[in-house]
Amino acid sequence: MNNTETQLRNALIDNILRYLIDENFPRVIKCLEMLNEEEIWYRPNSQSNSVGNLVLHLNGNLNQWILDYIGGKPFVRNRQLEFDAEKTHSKEELILMMTNLSEELRPCIQSVTRDKLLGILPIQNQQETGISVLIHITEHFSFHTGQITFITKWLKEQQTNFY
Repeated sequence: MNNTETQLRNALIDNILRYLIDENFPRVIKCLEMLNEEEIWYRPNSQSNSVGNLVLHLNGNLNQWILDYIGGKPFVRNRQLEFDAEKTHSKEELILMMTNLSEELRPCIQSVTRDKLLGILPIQNQQETGISVLIHITEHFSFHTGQITFITKWLKEQQTNFY
């Protein structure tokens, strides 16, 4: 890689790590810490997901899209089970899941090569570049972090004080 390519790669990786791991993971964990077991698995209706479901979904998504497809760590995913789960994990297990996942993701994302960023990966019947994968998982995680934050504020009737 030439100097410009290296700078662009490093800027992309640094920003992905900032928004995904340094900002959004702590927000999800803080919301989990604010909620009790019942609130974590609360669904306002049959068409909505609980915070617990969203955490399981984020775990499945990042394991599949990053650790498996980018990092090469085999992962078998049953996406529907992420949404069907009801009280399958304790609050502590979900927090540990998010903590461990963020610690595993960081070195995987940091080690992404130019070839992996530009190469085509077959993901969920789509063809994605490594760049599009990193952008997708960041915006996807942010979207669900917003949902988790909304549910937390709604149930607790208080601010999360992220800032």
